[in-house]
Amino acid sequence: MQGRTRVAAALAATALLARGPARAAAEPTQVEVSGRRLLVGGAPFHIKGVCWNPVPSGGTHPADLDFAGFAATDAELMAIAGINVVRTYEAINDTRVLDELWRHKIYVLNTVYVSGEYPVESALSTVEMVKDHPAILMWVVGNEWNYNGLYTGLPFEESRDKVRDAVQCIKDADPGHPVATVHGEMPSSETVAALGNVDVWGINKYDGDSFGDLFQSWAEMSGLPMFLGEYGADAYNSDEDKEDEQAQADATTRLTNEIVEASSVDKDGVCIGGVIFELADEWWKDGTGKPGEHDIGGVSPGGGPYPDRTFNEEWWGLLHHDGTARKAFKAYASIKVPGGADLDLAKADGVVDASPPPREKACGAHRACRGAPVPGGADLDLAKAEEREKHRACRSAQKAHTRMKNNPPNRKQESDTGKPVTGRT
Repeated sequence: MQGRTRVAAALAATALLARGPARAAAEPTQVEVSGRRLLVGGAPFHIKGVCWNPVPSGGTHPADLDFAGFAATDAELMAIAGINVVRTYEAINDTRVLDELWRHKIYVLNTVYVSGEYPVESALSTVEMVKDHPAILMWVVGNEWNYNGLYTGLPFEESRDKVRDAVQCIKDADPGHPVATVHGEMPSSETVAALGNVDVWGINKYDGDSFGDLFQSWAEMSGLPMFLGEYGADAYNSDEDKEDEQAQADATTRLTNEIVEASSVDKDGVCIGGVIFELADEWWKDGTGKPGEHDIGGVSPGGGPYPDRTFNEEWWGLLHHDGTARKAFKAYASIKVPGGADLDLAKADGVVDASPPPREKACGAHRACRGAPVPGGADLDLAKAEEREKHRACRSAQKAHTRMKNNPPNRKQESDTGKPVTGRT
């Protein structure tokens, strides 16, 4: 549900490729589909995931997307909440980032084909680069392509055919990982049949604080496993014109519990888990605002998230932009999924008022330091002088961040602009 500059995305991917070699990874993880289950290392696996699209304050997507700069900080925060999977909207082909996620036992739903502007074979560069990394769980083709025409406005049938061809291209290159596609709302039986090579279906659904008959409808239509590719609620209540952390936390709890009840891990369910939207606020998304400010502006399409049915695009994070936790973060951390470990919830409490805020410590939070290496990762292929200059710029940016925190800009007060927003990633 967004329009994006795909050429810029390609340039961002090229920049990642240019960052130099990374350290060698371990053996790939064994992943397969068996009936309605996803097996990881031979055992049924339940996804407790989060959508991850780290963009610094003042930046925009995709030009300022910075996986490497945020990986260490964000992976640690995810682990505190018991998150075991991230879903991306652009490909991660930097093995240093994958190494950092894997250090916290976090897998990746790696989106390798989203734009119909490019040939389906374009997905193969990333597949070949990282298919043997143990953090790779599945490949993903498309995001709500039935709405956006693969971000190029293609007719539905043409988009569907490109999805089918991309899925097959990836499967031929890497038979060792399942390939999923993510559909906006429930696909028709005709669409599922036409995409018979898809291993797993992701469904993005926003309809209050319940999924209704989604799982039953899927069970009646298909024998394949499914997962929620996006779900959740934003933290701004347009009905009351204020932030509403409790409503977001309540929706997070109810929706995630419904996913757990439908799990195929230890029940006769159809669902392999869900990927909540999203880890942290993104301030670039309100097209009427400024990317360096937390804007209030949403759209009400008739259905939508709890409680106001309004998509307030810059307020979806379990975390605030600086990495301090909303109530929804603790709510998500509190839910134990099938096969999941018991968590120390005191650590989640510690993220609420963390000082300094966790993500302000990340180099990725500062555009001047974009692309800094993750701790323990391989050195970048840059001259030492250039590297020193980058970190001097980072320290300056950190000081500027502190000044901004002490003297925050005024937030926009209007809500529900009625104008199309840039949209969820």
